[in-house]
Amino acid sequence: MKLLVINNLASGLGEGAIYDFVRSVSRDGDEIVMRSTDGTTDIAAMLDGAAGFDAVIASGGDGTVATVASTLAGTGVPILPFPAGTANILALNLHSPLEPHALAKVVRQMRVLDFDLGVIETSERRFGFSIMAGAGYDATIMKGAKPAKRMFGPIAYLSAAIANALPQTSTFTISLDDAEPIVREGVGILLVNFSKIQFDITVTHENEPRDGELDVVVLKAQNAFELIPAVIAGILDREGDFPDRTDALEIHKARRVRVDADPPMEVQFDGEPTGQTTPFTATVLPQAARLIVCDEGYETFADKGDGAV
Repeated sequence: MKLLVINNLASGLGEGAIYDFVRSVSRDGDEIVMRSTDGTTDIAAMLDGAAGFDAVIASGGDGTVATVASTLAGTGVPILPFPAGTANILALNLHSPLEPHALAKVVRQMRVLDFDLGVIETSERRFGFSIMAGAGYDATIMKGAKPAKRMFGPIAYLSAAIANALPQTSTFTISLDDAEPIVREGVGILLVNFSKIQFDITVTHENEPRDGELDVVVLKAQNAFELIPAVIAGILDREGDFPDRTDALEIHKARRVRVDADPPMEVQFDGEPTGQTTPFTATVLPQAARLIVCDEGYETFADKGDGAV
């Protein structure tokens, strides 16, 4: 087996689990190439020649995985999202194990599925995302959590949400595919591919990252407290109750989205604040990312698209 490991040294708590993974996955005759970055070297540049490997191991947070997946979009190169970040939301959605020896077995088994990717573009930059992107309150939380993520882990996001309980509101003009634009007021907007976030809360009822569309979620609340009933509804989804998300969330589906906001709001993708602001456009790349999944992940998503391999 020939593996390319992209190792983001700046991700997570710096525990070095990727090195245990390399020891566990190695067999006689294997070739494992590790390319590391602390944020100085561009991840996309380290993927040169990736098509010559049996798989790419993306070791880092969700932003690292998103960069690897978007760079390799449509190539058919299998990618293992190795959970070495703070929240590891993609691993949560895929039901992936977190332990490196278990992940080595997943790679050896090599069960893959093709998943959608999103692309979000501002006037200056273009970003690929695998989980969700957006603007407004979510970007504020990601930015606020960043300094404390290494010390406090996922709790840093909760602390940032509490610290920004009265976020800025904006008037959004939203274009969905070829329909007439709609105008809504709220604290943010989310473009959802995988629907689970921290603490196993689902933003929407369905988790359909292989359907060729994005869920467009408007956060119509005027403050963080108005979102609490929607959060509780997301928790209750795990019990099979599937309650309404309340009027605080308005949910649409689209393949192409354009969003203007007055006043402008900052943009984030997969937990990474970008420093860019609205307006933005977003599109979906149907089943453009080939991910290595465990048995539970395969059983969950294999019947929700036609990209099973």
